[in-house]
Amino acid sequence: MPIKAWFPTFIYVEPLQPKGLPRINDDLADECHQLRDYDDAGRAWSTKNYPGGYTSYASMNQLHAFSSTFGNLEKKLTKHVRAYAKHLDMDLRGRSIRMTDCWVNIMPPTAAHSLHLHPNSFISGTYYVRTPKGCSGLKFEDPRLSKFMAAPPKLPTVRDENRAYTTYPAEAGNVILFESWLRHEVAANRVDEERISISFNYAWA
Repeated sequence: MPIKAWFPTFIYVEPLQPKGLPRINDDLADECHQLRDYDDAGRAWSTKNYPGGYTSYASMNQLHAFSSTFGNLEKKLTKHVRAYAKHLDMDLRGRSIRMTDCWVNIMPPTAAHSLHLHPNSFISGTYYVRTPKGCSGLKFEDPRLSKFMAAPPKLPTVRDENRAYTTYPAEAGNVILFESWLRHEVAANRVDEERISISFNYAWA
């Protein structure tokens, strides 16, 4: 072929584990709701910065450090992060990785999460706890978009690898991993039930 693909962006999606996910998700959902009820500072911050929803991002964002439920989740997620880093050819020989941040996102109807990235980490991700049918997925932006300048629009039949955006559906029990510099967003929840996810960052040393 005269054309090769260079500088690809890889996104990882895999179930957390082969079986037993409903029980894990029930335990996580219960703790997420308890956290929302307890976290006065988080609810106050969310009122201003996360309209209609709740996130512990600015108040309790190291849940793996003090909750056994989230600590067990961390152990399972770390295995996926290592597999993803291996695919990315990252040299972690003799190095350690660790979860630095872990927080809850509860999105009732109309709640949204605007376009952003995760600084000061190298791999970020989301684990889905509750995903009612029709809820918003995770939308990623082509990292080259700001440099397209005078490029014409894409054809209606554009191939997946040439799209400016791609959206991964939210599916309970799935882990989605991406490099932390990749911008992403979640559109407003258009269903009547809550969408619950757990977001996290990893660093290396």
